[in-house]
Amino acid sequence: MLTVCCYFQVHQPFRLNQDFTFFEIGSGNCAYEDDAGNREIMRRVADRCYLPTNALMLELIEAFGGRFRIAYSISGVALDQFELYAPEVLESFKGLMATGCVELLSETYYHSLAFLFSPDEFRRQVAAHREKIEELFDYTPTTFRNTELIYNNDLAAEIERQNFKAILTEGATQILGWRTPNYVYQPSPTYRLKLLLKNFQLSDDLAFRFSEDSWDGYPLTADKYAAWIHDIAGAGEVVNLFMDYETFGEHQWAESGIFEFLRAFPGAVLANEACCFMTPCEVAESHHPMAKIDVPHVISWADIERDTTAWLGNDMQGAAVADLYALEQKIIDSGDAALIDTWGRLQTSDHFYYMCTKWYSDGDVHKYFNPYPSPHQAFITFANVLNDIRLRLANGSTDLREKK
Repeated sequence: MLTVCCYFQVHQPFRLNQDFTFFEIGSGNCAYEDDAGNREIMRRVADRCYLPTNALMLELIEAFGGRFRIAYSISGVALDQFELYAPEVLESFKGLMATGCVELLSETYYHSLAFLFSPDEFRRQVAAHREKIEELFDYTPTTFRNTELIYNNDLAAEIERQNFKAILTEGATQILGWRTPNYVYQPSPTYRLKLLLKNFQLSDDLAFRFSEDSWDGYPLTADKYAAWIHDIAGAGEVVNLFMDYETFGEHQWAESGIFEFLRAFPGAVLANEACCFMTPCEVAESHHPMAKIDVPHVISWADIERDTTAWLGNDMQGAAVADLYALEQKIIDSGDAALIDTWGRLQTSDHFYYMCTKWYSDGDVHKYFNPYPSPHQAFITFANVLNDIRLRLANGSTDLREKK
């Protein structure tokens, strides 16, 4: 039996206010954020992607009697914005969860790089995200995925200590060598944890190449795509399709035919009786590891390098991250919940992604939702916010709604 595992990253980035004046911040959910801009983006993506795609996913789950099964990793930042700007989106995810055919994954609350810079902050965010999922969905995740599938051996060991059953990452060539991502593996330093690897060829065919008319696979139909999956039978046990949820309707517009593709996709896969759908936790429970995978160096699913250079590849990014985490102890010691939350939101990886200067083969990807005219403006805006926080700490004022 060949298992298909469909996982979607749901993360909604937010904009910083590029025009704020030091110590003259007005009131709001977060003083440094562009509330109007964030609302506008959320409403746009809700209308183009979240609402129509969730409705279609629910229809497909019901149409196939539960044989179509999917998983989501929804960042705490996205959940916060659903509650603020699009509560009907949150309700639609609750409706999907009620089917029993959907798994929710655990991650860092702020979609952050915390694991790379602060183990304590990483653990705080994982715990906070778990609490948020339990509060909203009455559900406790058993599968973990780190921000943008960032991963190494040390992360796997930490996740096993936290008693998760499975972890997801990229099926990067540099860690697989001659092996295929189409099996369940086990992280090298662990004894119980299962490792699910993204099939980046098939995932990216849909997420990035679907509407590319110069691609030799264009036009991509559900039957053609299912045939590629069927061809793996006998040479693998599980096909992990991991992608941004915004693939549907936002990155690939409705006019591209992406929704028609999705509507036909489950039936095309299930037409082969040797194929089925499972969620990540079901895959982990039903499949034994083929082998152990050693990943001593950090990988991710970003860009052609599959490393962390998307967020940490230049001096601006390095300085911004170092300055941010240098504030950790003072922020935590303040005991100010609003300030701690603001500092957490500044850890969101998108802020550093917008500072990326790799404007070559991956340039278009870095423009998604990017409000800045240049990476340097992204850095300046971020640095100004950090400077303002330092001034507030130095002056004993941590109330982000207070004017001086």
